[in-house]
Amino acid sequence: QVQLVESGGGLVQAGGSLRLSCEAPVRAYGTYAMAWFRQPPGKEREFVAHINWGARSTYYADSVKGRFTISGDNAKTTVYLQMNSLRPDDTAVYYCAGTRKYSDPYDTRTYDYWGQGTQVTVSS
Repeated sequence: QVQLVESGGGLVQAGGSLRLSCEAPVRAYGTYAMAWFRQPPGKEREFVAHINWGARSTYYADSVKGRFTISGDNAKTTVYLQMNSLRPDDTAVYYCAGTRKYSDPYDTRTYDYWGQGTQVTVSS
């Protein structure tokens, strides 16, 4: 069972920034791509961003384009989510996910393993 570990969540005022990190055992498990999802209070889990390790191609939800950036280190052991210009509606539990296969990056079913989540709260 692959376990991802997120960190970097917390409480921030609107307009502020946070950077989330996810320890990803990419080499050990043949990970093809990583992503961030989030689950706002009382809502379904939703896609935030995705990065393909090989091509380094990225995808973003429309709601975060221009504000969030997903990246990975060259050793392919950590994936980051830099979040700027945070808004109260960004409040959610943020989850890191990984997949060994090429499939729909926006679909939770694409991902083979997940982290436990880290809380991000944005106050107005």
